[in-house]
Amino acid sequence: MIVVAKYDKSMKGRDRLSASVDPQLLAAGHAAVADGRAESLSAWVNDALKLKADHDRRMAALDAFVAAFEAEHGQITEDEIAEATRRTRARATVVRAAPRPGKSPKSQGQKA
Repeated sequence: MIVVAKYDKSMKGRDRLSASVDPQLLAAGHAAVADGRAESLSAWVNDALKLKADHDRRMAALDAFVAAFEAEHGQITEDEIAEATRRTRARATVVRAAPRPGKSPKSQGQKA
């Protein structure tokens, strides 16, 4: 048996990667390709790595911001965090799905 590896020309300028992943993540990637949400498993993995890199960059920027703020104003206290949480929740708009037919709001985890 002869196996010929086909290399997609759109992959020029990219490095190949061999990685071990959890089976459920691999299944999710294959499902994304089958459902048309990703062009290929490689594209799906590339998007996931980009999302992770972007997240890590934002978390590092947030760390730097908090460090600079605390250097100028002192450490943020638990009371200040609790007050900010209360203010934020007071301004929040709560959006809930309409109750399903035959189900009461309480049975769906909502207050009646």
